[in-house]
Amino acid sequence: MSLFHKLNRLLPNANRYRRFIPDKVLILKRGKHVTKQSFIKGAMILLLAGVINRLLGFVPRIILPRIMGAEGVGIYQLGYPFLSVMLTIVVGGIPLAVAKWIAEAESRGDTRRVKTIFRTAMTLTVTLSLALTALLVLFAPFLSSHILPDARVYQTFLCMTPLVTIIGVSSVYRAYFQGKHNMIPTAASQVTETIIRIIFQLTLAAALLPYGLEWAAAGAMLGTVAGEIAGLGVTVYHYYKDRRRQPIADEQETEVKSPPTLYKRRPSEPPVMRRLLHLSVPVTGSRLVGSLSYLLETIFTNRSLAAAGIAIGVATSQYGALQGMIVPLVLLPTALTYSLSVSLIPTLAEAAAKGDRELIHRRMHQSLRLSLVTGAPFVVVMTLFAEPLCRLIYNHADIAPLLRLIAPFGMFIYLQGPLQAALQALEKPGTALMNTFIGAGIKLVLIIQLASKPELGIYGAAIAICLNIVIVTALHGWSVARFVGYRIKLLDFVKVGTAMMIMSAFALWLMKGAWLPHEALNLLLASVGGIVLYIIIMLLTGFVNRYDVLRIPIINRLFK
Repeated sequence: MSLFHKLNRLLPNANRYRRFIPDKVLILKRGKHVTKQSFIKGAMILLLAGVINRLLGFVPRIILPRIMGAEGVGIYQLGYPFLSVMLTIVVGGIPLAVAKWIAEAESRGDTRRVKTIFRTAMTLTVTLSLALTALLVLFAPFLSSHILPDARVYQTFLCMTPLVTIIGVSSVYRAYFQGKHNMIPTAASQVTETIIRIIFQLTLAAALLPYGLEWAAAGAMLGTVAGEIAGLGVTVYHYYKDRRRQPIADEQETEVKSPPTLYKRRPSEPPVMRRLLHLSVPVTGSRLVGSLSYLLETIFTNRSLAAAGIAIGVATSQYGALQGMIVPLVLLPTALTYSLSVSLIPTLAEAAAKGDRELIHRRMHQSLRLSLVTGAPFVVVMTLFAEPLCRLIYNHADIAPLLRLIAPFGMFIYLQGPLQAALQALEKPGTALMNTFIGAGIKLVLIIQLASKPELGIYGAAIAICLNIVIVTALHGWSVARFVGYRIKLLDFVKVGTAMMIMSAFALWLMKGAWLPHEALNLLLASVGGIVLYIIIMLLTGFVNRYDVLRIPIINRLFK
């Protein structure tokens, strides 16, 4: 007789005692088991959603510049630095704490603790977000006319204010599911948000363009609001669906007579709110440094360009090209690093709680290795074919030198996500804060020094951003090595670097051969051909093996 049937015999009212039953044999009303998604499976679910989002997300990236030009994109982008600061205050560290502690509570079967963590986090998030939204609306005229470099951002600024509350609430729901190792609701909400956002962004931007670029940018921002509302709706639906599958009546729990130590909070365990603030405040501080750096970067870049003799409209256009076109292209592979980072936090938190250093090292190696192997071919394609990419995607070949400059530093961006997630999961947010602060300080000083030179202009700002990426990633890597003794293997870089060089030579040969009648087709042939050769090299060198491939859920099912 299975353990499941034995428990049903021994515990007729098993639902009352679910907190005492191990996670893998929880008995639900419908007789189903609760199972966790593995680290790789969770990462791959988020990866699939991330890839879909990135690909779909390029639809407005391609079409919006054609609708309202680089200057309109610049106005649209100018509102985001302030939004980033507000969102960091609301969701900077709270989702991380929720995911981490729900994972811990789930591992102990403590469902009451899970409820308390979720409700406390939601209360704190809603309170903060509503207060900050009110402040944004109140000070919008002053901020848009005196702080931000282009007063035309006012309409966009007002339209973005609801995002603080919507994204704040959504982040707590997503963290709840991440703590339960269930990445499907997060993935579904992300895809829904992207689709709805694209439809409304393009429609509203085109509809409002006759009223001016500022109104077209505001329409694009309203599209973002519509997408976030749709994504939140999907997450809430999954939350209540999950609750219906796990019916536990509080009044029944109070009737059960069981050892009091199982119900009471452990003496060493602080109250949820205090513990929530203990971790979320340093993490928020770390991310706030990055958000404030982004805000100051926007202000300093535009002011420095003005000091170099560049007109406000041209400066806004150049900033829009950098932040609205080039940076999103370079960040395309972070769909993987984001999924790895989200899945890594609860996994490392559990491993650290158990003192399992071997598992920590194994998960770190998996995430960094996958980040390297996935990001490398994108770097090659963006560096070699910057001009045709910018011409075909954005119809702006003049911004290709910016892409060629920043693309190689993408490798450091792809490694930075998992490293920072590791520091946060290991409860070292103060270290991440200091690393980010050092990099931000250096970047801002360099922007002032370099972007104000007429011969450099926007390229000076790009150089400062690249150096910041390298410095922060190096500091994060050194910190992880210091705390857990993990070091990235040099041989991994050698293998990936060799594969990148061979891929580059082959892709260039295909592109210069002009085998097909159109530039876009030749670019596609060169990119796909180079990536296929790169994957073959990775397999032959053993950097990626069949076990890595079989960990991908879809492929795993095909070979079962």
